[in-house]
Amino acid sequence: MATNVRTRDGGPATSRSASRRSHGEGLFRFLATGAGVVLLAIMAAIAVFLIGEAIPALRANQANFFTELTWDPNGQQVFGIAALAFGTVLSSALALVIATPIAVGVALFISHYAPRKLAAPLGYLIDLLAAVPSVVYGLWGLAFLVPLIRTPSQWLNEHLGWFPLFAGEGAIGGKTMVAGSIVLAIMILPIIAAISREVFLQAPKMNEEAALALGATRWEMIRMAVLPFGRPGVISAAMLGLGRAMGETIAVALIFPATFDITFEILTPHANSIAANIANGFGEATQIGRGALIASGLVLFVITLLVNMGARLIINRRKEYARAGA
Repeated sequence: MATNVRTRDGGPATSRSASRRSHGEGLFRFLATGAGVVLLAIMAAIAVFLIGEAIPALRANQANFFTELTWDPNGQQVFGIAALAFGTVLSSALALVIATPIAVGVALFISHYAPRKLAAPLGYLIDLLAAVPSVVYGLWGLAFLVPLIRTPSQWLNEHLGWFPLFAGEGAIGGKTMVAGSIVLAIMILPIIAAISREVFLQAPKMNEEAALALGATRWEMIRMAVLPFGRPGVISAAMLGLGRAMGETIAVALIFPATFDITFEILTPHANSIAANIANGFGEATQIGRGALIASGLVLFVITLLVNMGARLIINRRKEYARAGA
């Protein structure tokens, strides 16, 4: 039978500890709620600022902002987001397709294949790659990657030109969509690899040992016990990398040729993005031009939010399927 221990002031110790826990939980709840409210307020303030600055330029625009390909807000006041949004989405999607399989492979190697003496230094190296400034990646891509991929681009165009991505006439190679996408892939690869590695390391050891005990090979164990557990984390990492690719500025501004057209020909010098256009045009923009650039930034803001919301829906659905299967 439990008895209450009396404290120096005569009150029971159990009631005092419960009171302290109650005060601590209330303070934590207040701080957590406040942090969430502050985050929402910051996002709302950004949206209000972008909308307020973009409205005068949108009113002065002589074309449809969502369908026009031309970008001339400083002269004829004709500008549209269609080509820029298309280039942003295409380059980021290509970068994600290139980076995600490599990043997952690197994460699996570090977490389940590499010796411990090699895994730790390799993990630190991957983390350091994420800290390299984007301008360094851009200069590397401009000076080294662009000349390097010219010959492979010509070969792809010659032998696989029937495929829309590799089609094109005239100049092949140089400052192209594929060059910028490769640089973006290298930039987001450390992010996806680092997060995926940590997720894979959290996979239940009992499930891994049970699979191995039943005679599964290491790859079969990874396929049955590690990848299903880490899939939501990999999706989150990929979406985080996609957001980084969409918002990247300096690297793509150095590589993209700043054209305003819509084409799937990634081997020809036709490429641009919203962030690169803002970086290239903000310094010389007029008042209407700055408003147009801010309006394009608002579109990028909305696209990023939609991507994150879509990723969250995918993760939640997979969790529901996992619970149903369990």
